[in-house]
Amino acid sequence: MKKILILLCVLSLTGCGGVKFTKTTSYVDMNRYFGKWYVISARGIFVESKAYNSTETYTWNEKEKRIDVDFRMRKGGFDGEEKAYPQKAWIHNTATNAHLKIQFFWPLKFDYLILDIDPDYQWVVVGVPSQKYLWVMARKPELPDSKLEEILSRIDSMGYSTKDMRRVPQRW
Repeated sequence: MKKILILLCVLSLTGCGGVKFTKTTSYVDMNRYFGKWYVISARGIFVESKAYNSTETYTWNEKEKRIDVDFRMRKGGFDGEEKAYPQKAWIHNTATNAHLKIQFFWPLKFDYLILDIDPDYQWVVVGVPSQKYLWVMARKPELPDSKLEEILSRIDSMGYSTKDMRRVPQRW
């Protein structure tokens, strides 16, 4: 049963075949990238379908030479149970720092593409090569609708699908 569950998770995370998207932003200064991001809009994995107050915090783990990722959310509402999903990440493309490998559970690692980032590191867009998942995150829990539409338009113009995005409720 455990093997079947792992296989279903892998299939869910990798998506179906097809054309793989590999374009990323030209460069990410990881020291500026580290810290807390609020998930503003997402076409996320199954645990995010009813997420509120979603955040991702990226921290450099010097001992392990990796990035620790702390994803947190409230399930079903602002007063819902807080769920934490720790992850590990490694920089895959050290020339740009825009292609990471992320590990939700051992031994599997998945591609994580930083597609676009604000020059002042106030928002970021992250996706996967299959285009199945997409996240828009910001340094603050609110982002005006007009700014979100502008960001999604930029991603669309890159050829990455922004359909079926869900605005993640944020209230702090």
